[in-house]
Amino acid sequence: MMKGLKKWRLFSLLAALTIFLSGCGEEYLSTLTPAGQVGRDQFNLLLLSSAIMALVIIVVVIIYVVALVKFRRKKVGEDVIPKQVEGSHTLEIVWTVIPILLLIVLAIPTVYYTYKHADVAAMDQVDEEGNKTNVTVNVKASLYWWEFEYPDLGIVTAQELVVPTDQKVYFNLKAADVKHSFWIPTAGGKMDTNVENVNQFYLEFDDASASLEQGVFYGKCAELCGPSHALMDFKVKTLEPEDFNAWVETMKTNEHVAEGELASQGEEIFNTSCIACHATSGAGTTGGMGPNLATFGDRNRVAGFMSHDEESLKKWINDPQLYKPGNLMPQPETINDGEKFSEDQLDALAAYLMGLSVEK
Repeated sequence: MMKGLKKWRLFSLLAALTIFLSGCGEEYLSTLTPAGQVGRDQFNLLLLSSAIMALVIIVVVIIYVVALVKFRRKKVGEDVIPKQVEGSHTLEIVWTVIPILLLIVLAIPTVYYTYKHADVAAMDQVDEEGNKTNVTVNVKASLYWWEFEYPDLGIVTAQELVVPTDQKVYFNLKAADVKHSFWIPTAGGKMDTNVENVNQFYLEFDDASASLEQGVFYGKCAELCGPSHALMDFKVKTLEPEDFNAWVETMKTNEHVAEGELASQGEEIFNTSCIACHATSGAGTTGGMGPNLATFGDRNRVAGFMSHDEESLKKWINDPQLYKPGNLMPQPETINDGEKFSEDQLDALAAYLMGLSVEK
């Protein structure tokens, strides 16, 4: 009975592991499917370290099994005492030299790639006309959202990072409140965003994200930063260089005009209650106290994690603390004369916000 129970426990454990492993390998999220050269370099280091660990485990297991089989009591007899060896210079040299060699094999590429990926000298390169040759993004992490400013292009967005393919994209990382950590699993390792200093690094993307199941890569905060840390996601949209340039020009020149009576009503409500914190233009340097909403209609999530539809948006507006505890968005009572937004007001706001787009 106990043997059967143990077998079922083992089966249950394997089944649970299978479910967890089934989530690995998604192109938009997994470190096992690198999307650029930085990710591939780090993935190769992962393979190398895993191979070294596997080698050590296999050798130790072989020695253990050989000793177990060769010197078992049934084979050598009851009264046999193995030869007692006190110290062996040969063995001591072997088990000292081999680990050192393995560490050297792992250390050399690790140090090389660490310095390679930390080299951001090209961030300031300019062409003959004095224009920056590479895209630079200033990333600001807040509780619990992300702002992406393109200082050389004069635009800003939030919650959705847009970058070109086939070139290095440089990042200046800083936090607005507490320590966060910027991480795009498919593109490369995480980098902390601190309040007191700016961290810099670069990433690369091979292909446009439109072919992905979600249409975007997923980014996350990798530093426990508060009660809604797990909900602090952002999306990464990668475009071919010519498409990226067109997107930049549209962001600079786009002037949204509310279409329809309902959206116009929503714009009026927005301008009397929300405009103090949220910008609706992509041109500029900052998005205000809250996320820039210029591309809200082009996103695929509300608040970074909810479905991108009007019902989810209305729920979020009417009670942001319920869905993302600890965030700094005010409850509607504080900006709507002490009352919740009515259903008609929510419909109007949702229609207006869903119409904020630079891609449609």
